[in-house]
Amino acid sequence: MALEVQITIDCADPAELAAFWAEALGYRPQPPPVGFATWDDALEAMGVPPERRNDASALIDPEGNGPRLFFQRVPEPKRAKNRLHLDLRAAPGLQGDARMEALEATAAHLTTRGATRLTRHDPAPPLNAGHIVMADPEGNEFCLD
Repeated sequence: MALEVQITIDCADPAELAAFWAEALGYRPQPPPVGFATWDDALEAMGVPPERRNDASALIDPEGNGPRLFFQRVPEPKRAKNRLHLDLRAAPGLQGDARMEALEATAAHLTTRGATRLTRHDPAPPLNAGHIVMADPEGNEFCLD
C-alpha cells in the first residue's frame, strides 16, 4: 500500500513561512474546504477564534506531484541544525560554472524573499556537484542543489 507523504515544519509564523516556501517551490496554499470561499470563512464556521487562525497553514504542489507541506505553530524556537532538510533542485542537469551560476541566481532571488545564505560548496571530486546551503526566514536549513 502506497502512502502519501506530507512534510510538517514547526515554526513561529505559519502564514509567513508558508508564503516563503510557496514562492521558493512554486506551490500554492491548500484551498479551503468545499463550501467556503476563504479559510477565514471556514475557520469562523469551525469556531476557531481570530487569534488562533495562524496556528497552521498548508501548501500543495499545483501539479499534484510533490508532497503537501504543513506548517504548524509551536511555542519553542529552533535550537539546532535540522536533522532533515529540503534540497531545492535549482540546477538539474547543469554542471560546473553553469550549475553554480544557476544556484547563485536562485540564492539571490530567495534572499530577497527572506532567506539567508549560509555557505557555498564549490564542485569537488568525487561528485563534482557544488551546492549552496541556505536558511528560510525562521532559520531552517535547506540546500540549493
